Amino acid sequence: MGPVMFGLITSLIGIGYVLYLTRTVLRINPGSNKLREISAAIQEGAAVFMKRELKTLAIFTAVVAPVLLLALRDHKVVIAFVAGVVVSAVVGYLSMVIATKANARIANAAISSFPAALKGAFSGGAVMGFGVVGFGLLGLTALYFFFSEHPEVLLGYAFGASSVALFLRVGGGIFTKSADVGADLVGKVEKSIPEDDPRNPATIADNVGDNVGDIAGMGSDLFESYVSAVIAAVFLGALLSDDALIALPMFLAGTGILAAMAGSFFVRPGKAKAGFEEQTKSAKNALNKGIYVATGLMAVAGYFVISEVVGNDAKYKAIHIFIAMLTGLASGLLIGKITEFFTSGWMVKELAKASSTPGTNIISGLSSGMLSTVPPVIVVVTATLVAYHFAGLYGIAIAAIGMLVTLGMVLAVDGYGPIVDNAAGIAEMAGLGQDVRARAEALDAVGNTTAAIGKGFAISSAALAALAWIAAFFAEANVRLTALEKPELIVSLIDPKVMTGLFIGGMLPFLFSALTMKSVSAGALKVVNEVRRQFSQISGLMEGRTKPDYGRCVDIVTKASIREMLMPGIIVLATPLIVGYFLGVAALGGMLAGSLVTGFMLAVMMANSGGAWDNAKKYVEAGNLGGKGSEYHKATVIGDTVGDPFKDTSGPSLNILIKVVGKVALIFIPVFIFAS
Repeated sequence: MGPVMFGLITSLIGIGYVLYLTRTVLRINPGSNKLREISAAIQEGAAVFMKRELKTLAIFTAVVAPVLLLALRDHKVVIAFVAGVVVSAVVGYLSMVIATKANARIANAAISSFPAALKGAFSGGAVMGFGVVGFGLLGLTALYFFFSEHPEVLLGYAFGASSVALFLRVGGGIFTKSADVGADLVGKVEKSIPEDDPRNPATIADNVGDNVGDIAGMGSDLFESYVSAVIAAVFLGALLSDDALIALPMFLAGTGILAAMAGSFFVRPGKAKAGFEEQTKSAKNALNKGIYVATGLMAVAGYFVISEVVGNDAKYKAIHIFIAMLTGLASGLLIGKITEFFTSGWMVKELAKASSTPGTNIISGLSSGMLSTVPPVIVVVTATLVAYHFAGLYGIAIAAIGMLVTLGMVLAVDGYGPIVDNAAGIAEMAGLGQDVRARAEALDAVGNTTAAIGKGFAISSAALAALAWIAAFFAEANVRLTALEKPELIVSLIDPKVMTGLFIGGMLPFLFSALTMKSVSAGALKVVNEVRRQFSQISGLMEGRTKPDYGRCVDIVTKASIREMLMPGIIVLATPLIVGYFLGVAALGGMLAGSLVTGFMLAVMMANSGGAWDNAKKYVEAGNLGGKGSEYHKATVIGDTVGDPFKDTSGPSLNILIKVVGKVALIFIPVFIFAS
């Protein structure tokens, strides 16, 4: 069986599983009219955001497609670019629709059954997970079938996926944290009312933000990483002129879908005893079992797939490529454990104890985040060296595939998080009672950890995928330079243009993060002013006799997110074009290296600091160190206010930056070489 047929069959199996999961979620009882009403408001807000975001994306696509055609004079790349945009946008929209329909259903299921609520939330998250890999591989397979003689066409598909990720990840991140920070600053700090209190006008916007940031945003981010890793390996295989190495990534991606599906069937929560700790442990064990089974199955199946496809005729031995894939698989698990360590358990308790004042909370949280960069760097560096030792640059791309190959299962667990977060909020708003709220909080506590692990995984996989694209950039540059009888591209640190590129690349993540953080601040301030206005002007709102105008806050953050994301997006796309055209390919290579190094570590630091601050706040709110209303609580709320845009906006958005600059550099290589 060839790679096209295998990719087609496995991708359709994945999509069929998405349809089954969708049916499973929609069959869950959505509950009372009150639950349906709250869920409908969240669905409406999410739909408003997506429609405006997709309209802006359509305009962007209409502008960029002719530019690509004019610059590259290749309509096939433009077709692939549009396909990447469409497929990624469809997956993001579908995932968010199901997630927003699942939230009230999970809250209702929690009334009678903790295991049923967990299983339903996982099914909702799995729609995103298997939608990403199923539709992503289907698009790749179709393009591979039509343009197998021109693998460079696939670069357009990756660039299209990157464009969607840029809009949904950055725009969604600004939306979610503008709403969250604005809601907390007035609700918790000024009015001393609980989180998700229905009296707070920003509550619905906050719940919408969980979906646009952690469903649409995360899904598009890892859709882009997934297809990028596969395409980078295919592209490097083509540069090596080896048919087996070109076909292998498609076989591994298809096998990964099957392994992830098998793992998902092992997510079977046991009958947990009543109590927060017991239920949390039961949920965590069930989700972990699914990931471990999927990883183990892929490790075994991967050996036989690589042995069968590569055989003895490829440029690298099958066992060497298998070792490269195994390093990626192992790295994914290790990154998850490292992230969990720095954002939960002992580290969080130490941060909470250091939060007697806001200042010491901020200092300790930053210190923890900075320290957390060390283990992931060691893991990624080790994986890179091992993969390169056994299979060269191609091995690095295979390691990236190894980390992402069971993405269906990993994203299912990550997508579970925002669904149970919404369910807990809806349970509070609907007044379902303390027992139901406690079950929902237990589900949400696990969701906080899975969300943090998902962000760590996304950042690390982005780093490996970006490294694969940098490898492809240098390999392609040398092929083209050799064809033009020019010297090969050599990046030397004594070359002033290379040093210039390194400094520009190193600066870029800081500039990008500054703009996105400022965007959240501006959006949150608008929300704060609107919430204050409603509390002061709407009679009976604080007493609960009058409903707030939820739609007004949703509208404010939707407009702010789209407006504020434009400048960071322009900078990400324009910088590699300017550097490549005016300073040359060597300087551009330096820029790619600089942006990857600082972007990766800054993203890890921000994500883990933010996760630690968030969980330290929750630790205090659980009744520790004086509980709600104490000085420790006030300090951790302030820390979480800083950590929210760290972990949900700027940190995750850097994933897009370090990947997009590499794609722009590789796609426009012919222009840069001609200009030089």
